Amino acid sequence: MPTLERSGDVFVLDLGDTENRFHPDWLSAVGAALDEVEGADGPRALVTTATGKFFSNGLDLDWLGAHPDQHEGYLADVHALLARVLSLPVVTVAALQGHTFAAAAMLSLAHDLRVMRADRGFWCLPEADIGMPFTPGMSALIQARLAPQTAHVAMTTARRYGGDDALAAGIVDHAVPADAVRATALELAAAQAGTAGTTLATIKDRMYRPVLDLLRDHTDPRA
Repeated sequence: MPTLERSGDVFVLDLGDTENRFHPDWLSAVGAALDEVEGADGPRALVTTATGKFFSNGLDLDWLGAHPDQHEGYLADVHALLARVLSLPVVTVAALQGHTFAAAAMLSLAHDLRVMRADRGFWCLPEADIGMPFTPGMSALIQARLAPQTAHVAMTTARRYGGDDALAAGIVDHAVPADAVRATALELAAAQAGTAGTTLATIKDRMYRPVLDLLRDHTDPRA
């Protein structure tokens, strides 16, 4: 399950050491961690990472299959997480130490910056391959955070990007050796910890208002 620690001005949210799929209990734990980050005083920033082979594999499809009557509410909760990270009043850095797929790739895009392991691991939006269309809110998030051609290729071809390819495509901001992923993310976050607060929140809110409106829309997100 996710855990939250603090290193100086930087909170470090570790998503776990498994596939870190978005199970409802996992979503609740991440939400509680974000409550703590948002409620803290003074300079602060957030690094989100994980331990092991996966950053995250995204939606918990097994849970969804077992609870088809809760599909709408579940996707609304995922949308709420994406919107919250996108608008969080602190600088956020995703430290992608392992595979980052589907909704987890979208979660990484909701962060301000991304650092990825250069030698192993993939960033991928596999929805075209698995027959699961992007919701309007997810589409808007991806298109707001990636260059148009990169978004088109990533969304329509399910291309798997290694670290160097992801850097070249502008998906991530840094591609570094495995042992430097977390340290680089911590350095980037600490440098911007002083910007935390209402001004940063307002900037993000105004910058991404159309995306946030779609993600926060409580009608059926599959429409």
